[in-house]
Amino acid sequence: MKIPRIASDWRILFKPEKNGNYVNDHSVVIGSDGKWHLFGITSFDGIPAHERYFVHGVGESLREEFVEVGRSVDRGTLAWAPCVIRRGENYYMFYGPSPTSLAVSFDMYEWYGTNIYLKDEPLMGAHRDHFVLQLEENKYLMYVVGVCEKRGAVSCFSSSDLLNWQFENFALTSGEKAPLTPGWGAFESPFVVKKDGLYYLFVTYTDCSDENYNDTLVFCSDDPKNFGRYNGGVDGAVPITKLKAHAPEVLSENGEYYITTCGWNTKPNPNKGAVSIARLEWD
Repeated sequence: MKIPRIASDWRILFKPEKNGNYVNDHSVVIGSDGKWHLFGITSFDGIPAHERYFVHGVGESLREEFVEVGRSVDRGTLAWAPCVIRRGENYYMFYGPSPTSLAVSFDMYEWYGTNIYLKDEPLMGAHRDHFVLQLEENKYLMYVVGVCEKRGAVSCFSSSDLLNWQFENFALTSGEKAPLTPGWGAFESPFVVKKDGLYYLFVTYTDCSDENYNDTLVFCSDDPKNFGRYNGGVDGAVPITKLKAHAPEVLSENGEYYITTCGWNTKPNPNKGAVSIARLEWD
């Protein structure tokens, strides 16, 4: 097991100006054009009900600041927490809130809505914050946070084509001793990294107070579908570390790992209104 550690100061990766004045939950992916593309929640006032499109930024490298190129998925409806993954020549963008929405693109500039099917989907409130992990060719897992039986949970689905999904189980749940119980569930923005045969789940754990807005717990498992039941670390699933980052992405470029952080302007953030990035090391 390796323990991830933030190993540098935060610097700005992307800061919008024309289409919003902050970025919250986001997705960063490298395209067939060799450039990095960032898509993230934004607005001009930080009110969730006004978050109705994603801002799009592009950069040559994770070592330099991205430029703002426009809006994506601007359809007049709520658009939260995108996750973009490439399959073949297409890019698939999953986003919420419930029901799960899917858009497909050939170049990440023009997006077209399409249907997605979730079989045996559990009844969850505050269903949002999708993340998709490719296990192998034609084998994917999707993680979605929400509330089940008045407790935060991370559900897990499997698919072979990114269009049809089968519910597997809850990858992470909250127990009765869990310290945070907001109505929307305290788990946010799951991100799973496979490293040396193990799976690391990064998940923000917050009730949106300033005190814990940037708390991200990291769990480790040899089964990407099961990270256990969290009871505040007293018993059950025990985080291997806690990082100071909100809705982070874990990225790799030229053998180096990086981690991002973001958030509303009204909350603590190393660079107000920006997605910030730092080096990540594994000890």
